Amino acid sequence: MVSTLHIKNIGIIEDLEINFNEGFNVLTGETGAGKTLIIGALGIIAGGRFSKEMIRNGEKYSFIEASIFCPDNTMAIDGNIIVSREIYSTGRNSCKINGRLVTVNELKEFMSNILNIHGQQDNQNLLNPSKHITYLDDFIGNKMHEIKIKYEEMYKKYNEINLKLSKNYGDDKEKERRLDLLNYQLEEIVNAKLKVGEDIKLQEEHNIMKNSEKLQENLEAVDQNLSNETIESISNSIKCLEKICGCGETYEQKLSELKNIYYEVQELSRDISGMKEDIFFDEQERDDVERRLDEIFGLKRKYGNSIEEILQYKEKLEEEISQIENLDEINNKLKKEKELIKEEMLELCNNMHLIRKEFAKILSEQINNELKDLEMSNAKLRVNVEKIEDDKFNINGLDKVEFMICTNKGEEEKELSKIASGGEMSRIMLAIKTVLADVDNVATLVFDEIDTGISGKAAKSVGEKLKTISKNHQVMVVTHSASIAAKGDYNYFISKQVINDKTYTNIKLLSEKEAIEEIARISSGDITDISIAHARELRKAC
Repeated sequence: MVSTLHIKNIGIIEDLEINFNEGFNVLTGETGAGKTLIIGALGIIAGGRFSKEMIRNGEKYSFIEASIFCPDNTMAIDGNIIVSREIYSTGRNSCKINGRLVTVNELKEFMSNILNIHGQQDNQNLLNPSKHITYLDDFIGNKMHEIKIKYEEMYKKYNEINLKLSKNYGDDKEKERRLDLLNYQLEEIVNAKLKVGEDIKLQEEHNIMKNSEKLQENLEAVDQNLSNETIESISNSIKCLEKICGCGETYEQKLSELKNIYYEVQELSRDISGMKEDIFFDEQERDDVERRLDEIFGLKRKYGNSIEEILQYKEKLEEEISQIENLDEINNKLKKEKELIKEEMLELCNNMHLIRKEFAKILSEQINNELKDLEMSNAKLRVNVEKIEDDKFNINGLDKVEFMICTNKGEEEKELSKIASGGEMSRIMLAIKTVLADVDNVATLVFDEIDTGISGKAAKSVGEKLKTISKNHQVMVVTHSASIAAKGDYNYFISKQVINDKTYTNIKLLSEKEAIEEIARISSGDITDISIAHARELRKAC
């Protein structure tokens, strides 16, 4: 269960800490005081979506942290797990479980076993028949989950094969046109006889050719400076040092150094002379280099930014040509593979259909039992399961699941989306949540505005049902109904105050006397002796 919730910088909430309890937690209070923000914060910590507009005005981030008492969980430390989420106005998002960074999806998956939130979106889902199959499969549980994992793997392969088969280049003329283009491109690359690094070497040669006059002029100057006279001068210096080298080690060392210089200058002189020879190019050589560079540049423009990329493109061309030329054989193999996968999928779909038909009756019965407790004893809901014809596979198989209902005796059964009122939708959803909560063993159930469209006896029955659920689950409810608030084990009052032109949210766990006064306020709008007496009567009925 959620034992503590800490909210910072969300809407009008600046910094709020709430200590929740086991059983039935009821949240009431002023309009616009922040009740929905608290439920929203629970949704965010459960991995839900967050809009940066929710960040408190003037702040750069929002922070939500929850302490979850879950002694049976292996991640728990002293029975507790700390979950937090920090979101910045820049979009940066930080999620942690016991201080360890996790992704939003990891947070969502973890919290799905802890927290289940019912809001207006759930009622919208109930109006959408395509969502009904999810309710049924969740009710079935692992028995369906295991089969669906196998099916989804087959379904993915099936779609991949269909995609490959769709890329068959149309009719024979289209294939020929495509082959002509591919063969032309391949021939152009093959004929070029490209070599990796060739373009770099050619570019260097071209740069030398362009600068041949400058090179010739300066190399000639160097060669003259390193003339025989220079070398002869060094030779004479060596002879002089040889005459005095016996006078000490220093002179011997200098003689050795000078000899090394002599040999290096000789070698350098020969190299410069050779380089002078190498920079002579005739016009034909220059034209050949430029023509080759132009050819390579043209291929780069069409097929890649480098010779490596062009050669990679060549491999792709060869692969596609082979594929087209062997298309019939490839397609036949794909079709055979598709048929085998289809047979497996059909078998899995048949299994899922039989299981869904079986559990649809059980789910219908259990929902109807819950509806009786919610003052809808004449309503009959049926989970209808039909097989989709023509093998039009989808992610859930070949079944269409839709909730059908008759709300009054003697009336015709119709689609749920066409018959149920707002109050009926709230009670039907509560009935479904009650059944699924027992199957999923979710620790905490949160209901926001579950009392929409109901009052009187129906509201009382909803309160009693929530009270019953709270015996096995922690329940949190935001309500405007006195009948529901009266059933609370713990009643919280949310208020707001303005300080220095800024609005702040406050929350208070009410004493028994304060809880009765709040129930009286909700009941009549004013706290009077009559409303107090009525509130006490509602409280006694618990």
